[in-house]
Amino acid sequence: MRLGIRFFLSWIVSALIMFALFYLWHGAFLNDFKRIQFPLAYFVTFAAFTYMVLGAGIYFLFESRLMKKVGHLFVRAVLTGVIAGMSVFMIATIINISLTSRLSLQHLLIDCSWQIFEQVVGVMVVLLFKIFVHDPIQETV
Repeated sequence: MRLGIRFFLSWIVSALIMFALFYLWHGAFLNDFKRIQFPLAYFVTFAAFTYMVLGAGIYFLFESRLMKKVGHLFVRAVLTGVIAGMSVFMIATIINISLTSRLSLQHLLIDCSWQIFEQVVGVMVVLLFKIFVHDPIQETV
């Protein structure tokens, strides 16, 4: 796979949109940022870097050989988002990255659902760029 304009645009835009959704969820709806034990600037910087890595990861997962076996692009995008969202949720839960001290089953299910939604939106951005952005570099395989 050769990386062209389609990759870079979809990577950056999907990462920005997923980060904005993250910030909206934790900053505005849940107001979790009050509970952070270190400077907010560090947290936001680390989160932004994490979403940059996640944006590239969902692009590569969407374009992987395994996912290309799913013929319908929309189904592939949703499946990629669900896989990415569940993976991020499970990793965050296992290593106990949470801004809430008491995690109920309801909280875990809502958090998991939001994480999946966030990643599905990110992959939909990748899909839109795949459909509408002409990349002069022809991708192989």
